[in-house]
Amino acid sequence: MKTLHVLAASAAALLMAGHLIAGPVKPANKAVAYRLDVSKSQLHWTAKKITGEHMGTLAFKEGGLTFNGNKLTGGQFTVDMTSLVNTDLTDKGYNDKLVGHLNSDDFFSTAKHPTATFRITKLTPTGPATYQVTGDMTIKGITQATTFPATVKQTATGVEATGKLTLDRTKYDIKYGSKSFFEGLGDKAIYDDFDIDLKLVANR
Repeated sequence: MKTLHVLAASAAALLMAGHLIAGPVKPANKAVAYRLDVSKSQLHWTAKKITGEHMGTLAFKEGGLTFNGNKLTGGQFTVDMTSLVNTDLTDKGYNDKLVGHLNSDDFFSTAKHPTATFRITKLTPTGPATYQVTGDMTIKGITQATTFPATVKQTATGVEATGKLTLDRTKYDIKYGSKSFFEGLGDKAIYDDFDIDLKLVANR
């Protein structure tokens, strides 16, 4: 019995010594969610055709980014497609006509599909504050995987992420004016690819 007490006391002493040497165990980093500030976040779009290009903006509805320590681990956002604005046409009549057409079933069908969404599915770090982002983009109820580079930085109030996507509109059943589906369009053809520049501002 005395031997058992000695062994127990020795084990306790060793455990205490190990604790004092190594120090208390630090808790692992926990996931921290940042909510998208829709008033400061920006989405700019650019669409090109044979004879020129058009550009404009869309507003975010909601979203967020998730971090573990300083590492981006996930995120998503929802875009209000009914907020579509053109910024290059100064004539109100032409501007209204273009926006109306983009909202129609020829393009984004915003009455039927008032939102578009993006959800991160994979993140590959490419530098201290850069990532290759892969995720599911859903437009007009159609989901396609897309990958793009992004930069993420800490700010005084949260985080800020920027990135540029190039999407093929025909993959979302937007085929109007596409040479991939219609012949004889001449200079009326509209390119399939369009660009989106993102700036996401999120706070805890």
